[in-house]
Order: sequence, then structure tokens, then C-alpha cells
Amino acid sequence: MKKLFETINLGNNLTLPNRLVMAPTTTWSSNEDLTVSEQELAYYQARAHDISMLITGCAHVSENGVGFTNEIGIYDDRFIPGLTKEAAVIKQKGVKAIMQLNHAGNKALPELIGAENVVSASPIVTDMIPNAAVPHELTEDQIQEIIHDFGEATRRAIQAGFDGVEIHGAHGFLIQNFLSPHFNHRTDKWGGSVENRLRFGIEVFKEIQRVAKKYADDSFIIGWRLSPDEHYADGLRIDEIETLVDRLIDLGITYVHASLTKATEVTPRGTDGSKTTVETLAESINKRVPLMVAGTIQDGNDAQKVLDLGADLVAVAHGLVTDLDWAKKVKAGDNDQLHLSISQDDIKDLKIPDGLWETIQNSGNWFSIEK
Repeated sequence: MKKLFETINLGNNLTLPNRLVMAPTTTWSSNEDLTVSEQELAYYQARAHDISMLITGCAHVSENGVGFTNEIGIYDDRFIPGLTKEAAVIKQKGVKAIMQLNHAGNKALPELIGAENVVSASPIVTDMIPNAAVPHELTEDQIQEIIHDFGEATRRAIQAGFDGVEIHGAHGFLIQNFLSPHFNHRTDKWGGSVENRLRFGIEVFKEIQRVAKKYADDSFIIGWRLSPDEHYADGLRIDEIETLVDRLIDLGITYVHASLTKATEVTPRGTDGSKTTVETLAESINKRVPLMVAGTIQDGNDAQKVLDLGADLVAVAHGLVTDLDWAKKVKAGDNDQLHLSISQDDIKDLKIPDGLWETIQNSGNWFSIEK
């Protein structure tokens, strides 16, 4: 496990003590007014040690961009006090605090915002959530407003003390709605060619970068989470993602974060399958920026294999949810001591928020639950 605990340079004279990151995990645990709750603070504090960075679950940058119940907001200054507490508890032991920014697009929950307020690149309904609404196609002015919202959210994250932000460009949310030929049927400058479909995400990045240069120092981290392809016949493919990544690298992205199903095995759709997705992206990026990878990384052996395939950073979710000492045990080579399941008896010690525990129990085989 030696490589996992080697230092890595993120650029701008910023060095991380190891290659281990807590992947963004939704907690369904904000207060009813969408501010940060005490349960969420305790959850992150319990996990912010022995890793280099912790990426929060997503916060919505626009009021109509909420993708989960009890998801924290970052679309108004009233959220800054709670976000300040969140950044502080994550950073107590030297872990970098990264706020993930999102707009849910056509995956926004109509029961929370009203079906009439669901928006996307085009009026194409998603099959990724139940009872999804047909979204309204964004106008030019509305597109510019959301780009501005991402910038304002970044300002709030900086004011709250976060070390960086991660742009959520994955999992079928708004940025991917624009990237995807399946969901983007526009005929203006925001759709059609690959260059046009990339435009919204690129403009979001440029706005975040502009705000960061104004309000933060050069060590501020800007990452991008991506899904490398889609299951639709006319969906996103990895060559288009590689074009996006090239643009982001040219513009100064700090890292690229690939969210996969099983990171050690999955291969890109539309290829001969001779190379894994991690290998494909690593070769394309060619060490120009760090590649972070998430996807069913259960133990140290999985983490090492992902690094061997070409990743630079390993993002772990489940393991850090079910075992607060995951990093210590992996570093010591004690993979057989990892606690990779969860039970009712664990909840108090693991500081699992009520909303997260309820969702785990109602989500089939998402987690291994001990009866």
C-alpha cells in the first residue's frame, strides 16, 4: 500500500500527504431549511483524518437545482454560517475541504421545486429518477444566470473557508445534460457539435476560476467530476469526454475525478474493451493533471490496483462510511480487519445521520446491511 500513502503535488505549490480522498457522498441530512445540520457536521468530522481531501456531498447552486431531499444549499448567503462550520470541522486535522457544486438539471426533484421549475438543456425527461418531470429548455438568459450562480456559490465556499470546489459534471445532472447528445437537442451555440455541447460546462469552469482568482489565493483547488460515458445508444462517449478534459487542462483545472461503477474493471462503451476506463483516461491525461478515480474501491488492494492502472488519487466512499479507521487499517496492511458492512448497532459510533441511514435501508443492495 506504499504508493497510496505517498505525497502528491496538485500544482501551485500544493502538496497532499497521501493519495486518499473521501468521495462525495450524499447524506440527506440538512436541516429543513437546507442549512448544514449538527448531524452532518459530526459525520464529516468523524471521517476527516488520515486522508488528504474530503469532498462533501453536492450543494445546489440554484434554488431549482436540488437533486436530493435534505441536500444542503449554497445558493444564498444565508448558508455561509453553516458552511463555515462544515469547512472548519473537515480541516481540523489538516484535511483539505472541498465543496461539491451542482445543479440537478432534469434530475431536480419536482416534489421539492414544482414540475414547472425543472430545467435542462432540452425538454428531455430523465430515466434516472422516479416521477421525473419533463424539463423546460433553458433560455439564453437563464443559462447565464446559472453560470453566475456557480460563481456565486464558489464565492460563498471561499468565504466559508473551503480549500476548493468540485464541479459536478457527472451522473446525468445539468452539466452532463448539456454535454450529452442524448439530452441536448439544442440548435443554438449551446448544442449540436461537441464544441457547442461542451460550452456550458466550460463557461461554468471559467466563471468559477474568475471568482476564485478574485477571492482566493493560488492554492484554491478546482476539480471536475465526470461520468466517462452513458448507457444510451446516442449517449455520451469517452472520446467526447477526452475532448472536454483536454479543454479543462488547457484552462487550468486542478484535477479530474472519474466516477465509475467498478473502477478496477469497467471499460469504456463503444471501444473494444482492451483497456479499462482508468487506463484510457490516464493515457489521455498523461500526467498533465492528477486523475482521481472512484468506484467500488473496497480495500487497499482495490486502491492499489486503481493506482497501478494509472490513477493518481483514489476516492473512497463506502469504506469510509462503514469504517472510520479505513485509512489506518489499509496503511497497516490490515485489509482483513476492514468493516465493510453496516448495522443498526453501528450508527451511533459511526455518526451516521438519520437521513443517510434511512436511505441506506431503503436502497436495496447499495450497502451490505447486517441484520
